[in-house]
Amino acid sequence: MGFRINKEVSKNIFKGCIVVALLLSAFLFLSLNNNSNKTNSPKLTKKTTSAADSIWDHHAVDSAISLLRSGDLVLRRGADVTSYMFSYTNQKDKSYSHCGIVIIENGYPFVYHSIGGEDNPNGRLRRDSASFFFSPANNLSLGIARFDMPDTSVSHLRQIVRQFYKEGRKFDTNFDLNTNDRLYCSEFVYKAVNKACADTNYIKPVSVLGFSYVGIDNLFINPHTKLVWQVKFK
Repeated sequence: MGFRINKEVSKNIFKGCIVVALLLSAFLFLSLNNNSNKTNSPKLTKKTTSAADSIWDHHAVDSAISLLRSGDLVLRRGADVTSYMFSYTNQKDKSYSHCGIVIIENGYPFVYHSIGGEDNPNGRLRRDSASFFFSPANNLSLGIARFDMPDTSVSHLRQIVRQFYKEGRKFDTNFDLNTNDRLYCSEFVYKAVNKACADTNYIKPVSVLGFSYVGIDNLFINPHTKLVWQVKFK
């Protein structure tokens, strides 16, 4: 006879796994840095580049920004331990740790995204320029994906995203898909896009130990989305 794990226990287990992953990532970070002079192991440190690399990085970002359209999904992975940890909550592709939705305003792309921590102390949904979101200074990889939604859905998505932003919805530290006043980054995209398309199955969550969540890779590895650009920095 088997046993069932209720949703609250599942949520606590999942959050516990994230904490454990964070601690392990921090340990790995410290270990690699302490041994950096003894081995050639890669370090999880702030990304550094030569002048030539920096010019190439910014050229790559400028090229990406020229491709952006309203409704695009933008992706990035930071060079810090937290980003490393969050990328490992993805089941299929661990290239990215954060995401947002592009809205073109007065001819320029802005990124709406949900982020917490010291980068956003009040936890409210952010609106950043694409150049700021895509800054190569502290990111290891960047990407752009495009949904197959019609123009009418893109227009609806624009309204939904702006409404969420106006309401000041905050980052969801509980990673709870059942709440709507707080949204983690991939949950924000998932709920806004599904609502715009009037299809609750347009993007689907995954389940671990009975706990449902949306991984960043769920947003771009599905029948409705295709990657149109990506780059990995040194």
